[in-house]
Amino acid sequence: MDWDSKTQDELWGAEAAREYDTPGDGMFSPEVLGPTIDRLAELAGDGRALEFAIGTGRVAVPLAERGVPVVGIEYSRHMINRLREKVDEATIPVINGDMATTRADGTFSLVYLVFNTIGNLLQQDQQVACFQNAARHLTPGGRFVIELGVPSLRTMAPGTGGSIFAVREDYIGLDTIDTVNQRLVSHHFHFGEGHEAVLNRTPQRYIWPSELDLMGRLAGLELESRHADWTGSEFTGESTSHVSVYRRGSTD
Repeated sequence: MDWDSKTQDELWGAEAAREYDTPGDGMFSPEVLGPTIDRLAELAGDGRALEFAIGTGRVAVPLAERGVPVVGIEYSRHMINRLREKVDEATIPVINGDMATTRADGTFSLVYLVFNTIGNLLQQDQQVACFQNAARHLTPGGRFVIELGVPSLRTMAPGTGGSIFAVREDYIGLDTIDTVNQRLVSHHFHFGEGHEAVLNRTPQRYIWPSELDLMGRLAGLELESRHADWTGSEFTGESTSHVSVYRRGSTD
């Protein structure tokens, strides 16, 4: 499939927006969201926060409830419509646009991009532009936070081109990987009571941590910290994901 020809509205359509929320479970579970909100609120301090790819407000809504003023940028109108079922525009303003180029009014002490979403930009130049857009929004000393998985190439058997990342009675998750172009497609197989399965696929361009750091430097941002998760666990060679905090210079 020619993923580059697909818009974010096509990749994240009405059905994806309807099924995205899983209240109390998975990404929406308290053990996942709690540390995420705690860390983002700490980094935002007394300033405002801007979320790139705000989606249905999984993080933005509880962060705003914590007292942090949140603004969002989101390409998919379907995701915005789902968010609007939870909060109004006055509570969390959202600009419909691309996180690599769209500007929000004013500046922010925190810009954040969670759950591998920078990978939705399928070209390296777009990912670099995303960093530059974050830097443009930051106050001096402000921070850009990215949550991102580590490519699972070591778990991929030679010659297979892919690896299984989740197996449940009702679900199998499989990543196929193009190592030449740093492309990954996640295949989500959902099983019901019968013999049929529903397949959803999402493409990404994966990024190595060192490459991510170079993108930060090109945007004038320096790596401040990197942990394996939102609770501050040590990032090691065995970590499957990371939360990286980049800081804009305080004298810019």
